[in-house]
Amino acid sequence: MSTAGNSIAARLDAFLAAWPQLALVEVKEAKGSTPREEGAWMLVSESSIFGTIGGGQLEFMAIDRAREMLAADVPANDTLDVPLGPQIGQCCGGRVEIGLKLADKAVLADLKQRVAREDALRPSIYIFGGGHVGHALADAMSLLPLAITVVETRADMLEGLTGAVESKLTAMPEEIVRNAPAGSAFLVLTHDHALDFLIVSEALNRGDAAYVGMIGSKTKRATFASWYRKEAGGDETSLARLVCPIGGADVKDKRPTVIAALAAAEVMRALSV
Repeated sequence: MSTAGNSIAARLDAFLAAWPQLALVEVKEAKGSTPREEGAWMLVSESSIFGTIGGGQLEFMAIDRAREMLAADVPANDTLDVPLGPQIGQCCGGRVEIGLKLADKAVLADLKQRVAREDALRPSIYIFGGGHVGHALADAMSLLPLAITVVETRADMLEGLTGAVESKLTAMPEEIVRNAPAGSAFLVLTHDHALDFLIVSEALNRGDAAYVGMIGSKTKRATFASWYRKEAGGDETSLARLVCPIGGADVKDKRPTVIAALAAAEVMRALSV
């Protein structure tokens, strides 16, 4: 099963179908401390929005001006030059220039191209195992700008996944590791420790993974390390890249949703390095 439900493009298409009359709001220049960077954008309809330029009073002002534009009370192109100080109730200290324009066919075509490029650059995340933690990870990470795939050897464990992820049923999950794009992240939590070891070994041996994590304990990590050195020919440099247990050991709560939240934060941190 495969779906692109979490892609920006899919969500944008659904928004455009619901709201034919729109204004594009975009950060043209950002100086100092600002809520969002240059290029951040949002679409505004008469009663809904898609995206964000950072929230707070700045965004409220931009939405109000965009809706005035839609009501033909202001020109089809406009600019807001906003100092982020006490006068608007924000204390960021920076300054933002906002561009606003009616979203005609040409504007939307350009925006769709930009979104397609963003989707293509999403980091690839592979979750091996569709158990409780695997499903919780898929749910948590589906909210993030990531391309997520859940890999399983058992068809029934792929049922009930969020529609925002891709799923792959395979008898040889290690092949998925070998064929993954450079810079991918791998989270390994299958029902079988031997299978976990095989997948983790493949991921570490690639040498280009952004993150390799395995669910387990200090004992499981030690057992894997011994096996990896003796049986898989692994070295200490590769072994040092393994995160086990995923989510860290500081928080003792082992509920799947808690582990998923902590592991998702680890992955995002690793991807940003």
